Amino acid sequence: MVGMRDVAKRAGVSLSTVSLAVNGTGYVADETRARIEAAMAELNYVPNELARNLYRGRTNLIGVTMPTIAHPFFAQLSAALQRHLHEAGLRMMLCSTADQERGEQEYVDMLKRQMMDGLIIGSHNTRPPRYWRDVRRPVVAFDRFLCEGVPAVVSDHEKGGRLAAQRFIETGARHVVEIGGPRSQFHDLSDSSEVDGGESSTFTTVRYHRTFERMIAESGIRFDYVTVEHVSMLPLFEQAAEETFARFDDVDAIIAPDLAAAHCVRVALREGRRIPQDLQIIAYDGTYVTEVAGMKITAIRQDLDALAGGLVERMRATIDEMDAGRADVGKVRSNDDRIDEIVAVRSDVAARSDMAVQSDVAARSDMPTPYDVIPVAFVPGETTR
Repeated sequence: MVGMRDVAKRAGVSLSTVSLAVNGTGYVADETRARIEAAMAELNYVPNELARNLYRGRTNLIGVTMPTIAHPFFAQLSAALQRHLHEAGLRMMLCSTADQERGEQEYVDMLKRQMMDGLIIGSHNTRPPRYWRDVRRPVVAFDRFLCEGVPAVVSDHEKGGRLAAQRFIETGARHVVEIGGPRSQFHDLSDSSEVDGGESSTFTTVRYHRTFERMIAESGIRFDYVTVEHVSMLPLFEQAAEETFARFDDVDAIIAPDLAAAHCVRVALREGRRIPQDLQIIAYDGTYVTEVAGMKITAIRQDLDALAGGLVERMRATIDEMDAGRADVGKVRSNDDRIDEIVAVRSDVAARSDMAVQSDVAARSDMPTPYDVIPVAFVPGETTR
């Protein structure tokens, strides 16, 4: 097997010079580098990536956990993440926690053992903030807050709720039904005790739900809610659509995740309801599902490419921050015996990414930090007036 010593002998240089050239860890003259590269090509020498990573203390591997990759939203986001990680010279190791019950815990254990460089958490398991503080390695959260100090990249859900409510209000909706996840997850982000001192993490989509419901209530419009208990169980979206029409004969406006919205279109057409004259439907997420439901569904679209780019940029910044020793490691919380907390890179890192946009929500003092807020967009379709 060809090794560095063979390359050094063929190029007529020292072993240490070959090491510097291969690992990029020091200066090598252009002429010398050219001889080394020529020798590597002649000998078909391929650097041992494992050895190089051990030398650098890096794996270039980023773990990603998602609740399921069967769901179109998480499938598209995972694909975008893989693309952005590849462009950054990183590889992705993906875990669908619906298919691997202990997947999140296993990935956290791998991160602690330095078998990966960082972990992007998109799964929906809830754990106390202390759990995430104990990790002490680069972690970035998607669309949720794990604990104070763990970076998060989120969509501007407050704007999303506002845009959807405005459309229904302006078009004279009388009875609105929202289809969504369990309301037990709706911790108020303005209550810091729930976010950081409470017993579980919280999901930022609470801003969409609460903004939407508040505006509908203030307009005097009747409001009802239908629950999808588990986003990883896709048949539940169809059941929620059927339940909506079975329970509410007079519903004239529905907002729902893409899959549920598509099923609502199907059920409404089956029952002879005219869309959008008698019934308006808005999908929340804006994946390809809104384009293939028989008619183009009006949507609040989350920017999946920008979300993925923001997550990767945050991860790179957090890794660099910890590598450089600038992270605030070992800061003991006062007044109790909590473990040392890692306070990762803060919002100044957002300037490094032109994809991570701070909206008016990001300026709120009641939001945990650090975080990047990615804009959403209202995309008109055939299902609203």
